[in-house]
Amino acid sequence: MLYLPENYDPHLTVRETQEAIKYIRDTFQKEFGKEMNLERISAPLFVTKDSGLNDNLNGVERPVGFDIKALPGQDVEVVQSLAKWKRMALKTYGFQPGEGLYTNMNAIRRDEDVDNLHSVYVDQWDWEKVITKEERTIETLQETVKTIFKVIKHMQHEVWYKYPNAFYHLPSEIHFVDSEELLARYPDKTAKERENLITKELGCVFLMRIGEKLANGEPHDGRAPDYDDWQLNGDILFWYEPLQCALEISSMGIRVDEDSLASQLEKAGCPERAELPYHKMLLNRELPYTIGGGIGQSRLCMLLLGRVHVGEVQSSLWPEDMRKACEEHNVILL
Repeated sequence: MLYLPENYDPHLTVRETQEAIKYIRDTFQKEFGKEMNLERISAPLFVTKDSGLNDNLNGVERPVGFDIKALPGQDVEVVQSLAKWKRMALKTYGFQPGEGLYTNMNAIRRDEDVDNLHSVYVDQWDWEKVITKEERTIETLQETVKTIFKVIKHMQHEVWYKYPNAFYHLPSEIHFVDSEELLARYPDKTAKERENLITKELGCVFLMRIGEKLANGEPHDGRAPDYDDWQLNGDILFWYEPLQCALEISSMGIRVDEDSLASQLEKAGCPERAELPYHKMLLNRELPYTIGGGIGQSRLCMLLLGRVHVGEVQSSLWPEDMRKACEEHNVILL
């Protein structure tokens, strides 16, 4: 559903907005990489279907597929995320515990319901870091979340300095909330309603444990069974006043090990994935233990600039009636 506030003022022209987008992206990735000890590397736009490297997301989205003349008989898919590819890259490039990588990830999600926050075009920083098996803990997860929040918060000050009339003020701290506890607090609300209520109350939340079934028999949200450990993951959510809703900036977590992968494949009803090359390597303990996630580039620009539609900070395709309605409310889509 499209939400368009009255008397909206973007504060910057389209050209000034383009300049601000570049500034935010360039500055954030540099500071993020330094703070997290991550190296910038190149990543694929597409992978072969039979590699098992593509992300199945919630399991219902159709990846964009095509064939390649030079690879007869191979089905190729545009990546939906790089969750599994990154872990392979860490092994291939010889990264050690405490070291990691980040990359630009561009994807096409053709089944997305487009609105203020959702686009068919996805752009994010995908990152992954090697940890030891002993570091697969809630403490490691929370310390990493705090570091990411600190970098985002610092970016607010950078944007305020350069664009004092256009920046959006962020809360001073991030709170950790378990999805089961949130359900117990609001048992008669939907998952999205629960997110909005707790994020509005606390300002910024890391909602933990997503993918595992809760007391009501349903997971808080869908997660593929073969990248995040459902007991050690979560989403970074900011309460976003311009849209009166929670804004997800990052989905992240400690990745599955050999035990949680086997368990989650069974729970998800897809044990046959264990025969795919990537999954075999993981089950045979041939891949490093890692923590990783994605940070939405356009979402971050929205947040820091106080924009009300993702199309103001990225170029994509939108229904004509949406484009016209936005223009009438001074919301200029790129």
